[in-house]
Amino acid sequence: MNLEIPQAKVFITVKTYPQPSSSYGELVCTAGLLNGEQWVRIYPIPFRFLQDKQQQYPKYSWITLDLERRTQDFRPESYRPRRGIDEPIQVGDVLGTQNAWAGRKDFVLKEVFTSMQELIKLARDKSEYKSLATLKPAEIVDFVIQETDRDWKEKIIAQNQQGDIFETNDRGEMQTRQYVRKLPYKYSYRLLSEGDDRPRTMMIEDWEIGALFWNCLNKTDGDENAANALVREKYFDTFLEKHDVYLFLGTTLRHHHVSLNPFVIIGVFYPPKTPQLSLF
Repeated sequence: MNLEIPQAKVFITVKTYPQPSSSYGELVCTAGLLNGEQWVRIYPIPFRFLQDKQQQYPKYSWITLDLERRTQDFRPESYRPRRGIDEPIQVGDVLGTQNAWAGRKDFVLKEVFTSMQELIKLARDKSEYKSLATLKPAEIVDFVIQETDRDWKEKIIAQNQQGDIFETNDRGEMQTRQYVRKLPYKYSYRLLSEGDDRPRTMMIEDWEIGALFWNCLNKTDGDENAANALVREKYFDTFLEKHDVYLFLGTTLRHHHVSLNPFVIIGVFYPPKTPQLSLF
């Protein structure tokens, strides 16, 4: 793709859970399909930028902005807003779920992989360095919940506090920046793809699963075990029973060349299963 893409039209399919950054406060990695065709990663997008109601964009919405290649990132799909974090984003229509998500399927299922071995090979191929893809797993074997650190690393927070640690509220008053709560759990699918002889464990980093945990925690009056039971019920029981599950995958810059499997799950696409017509 070109080094610069003016007025790029991107169909957003991925928003990852916000992460602290020493340079931008908090960042969200977003990804989607340029002109509804080619995968593109848009990074960095500061989380506080998305708190501006004029700039917010939900998943499966069209956005328009000027993009330029991230030259420090070898992954060919990686772009950034051309004028940095002050780049205005034009938010367009949201594609809904009418007709069993048919409109969304037309875009996100144009290229679907069934083999993780093939994807990993393409990620390592110097002519490809593929880092974004859609996978249809052969089988999702389990949903894994692991407890993790409950707070962001102090080093990152301290680096942020050396800079602009204040924000303005709705009344124009200065207040200390509040970071997004860190998820105290990691969620992963154990899955099989075509050609696998044993399940792979792949972490889910979608913003949606993080938001689900906090919503479930509120519903269960702070009972984390009960909240996680509800998360598992949706992502494992309900999805596998009632939905046709596809996975949006992405690599991280840090692990692309060094991990046996550099991909993580950055989104779950779950249109309802199509009822099977009886032959009798």
